Amino acid sequence: MKIRIILLLTVFLQTADVISQTDPAAVKILDKFSSAALSAPSVSMKFKLSTDDLAENSSDTLNGSVIISKDKYKLELPDNIVWFNEDVSWSYLPAEKEVTITKPDKKDNSFQNKPSGIFTMYKKGYKVRLIDENATSWTIDLYPEDIKSEIIRVRLTIGKTSNDLKRLEYKRNDGVVLTVMVSEYNLKFKPDQETFIFKPEKYKGVEIVDMR
Repeated sequence: MKIRIILLLTVFLQTADVISQTDPAAVKILDKFSSAALSAPSVSMKFKLSTDDLAENSSDTLNGSVIISKDKYKLELPDNIVWFNEDVSWSYLPAEKEVTITKPDKKDNSFQNKPSGIFTMYKKGYKVRLIDENATSWTIDLYPEDIKSEIIRVRLTIGKTSNDLKRLEYKRNDGVVLTVMVSEYNLKFKPDQETFIFKPEKYKGVEIVDMR
């Protein structure tokens, strides 16, 4: 499950060399969304992630939550918890009672190393279009400029009142569609630094694998 959500968030950061944003109205909405998220003490979300594999005619869902503060985060999934404090990452597998410690490459701009990038990925490498608007939200499509990208489309639904993420759909060229339905989106939570650090005293008997 961790691999799926990390993949989902990582591919948002893939970029091309040319910027082409074809819809100024959509860019304006995304600018406000980005500004609200990046100026907040943190972005906290509870969500349901659905995976539909059209080729295999299969689907599954899971619930999760994430707290992102600048480039720190804590991601909780049913079978994995990940902490990152901008320097060190801890990945805990409850079923195995094992935590793996790594130190991501500073040059890596993926979610694991630069989670705040998910709020600015639209600025480079995507064509942006406002495709729908109603009384409460906007729906915006992002199309990658890189024709070799595995992404066909990223679709965001953003709330009008709070510039909050309501829904995200990620469609790949292998027939897999990942959909994140956000049930709670909070920009007011002020996490302390320990939020983003694995505390071994809270997980007694856990095997620690240090890969740094």
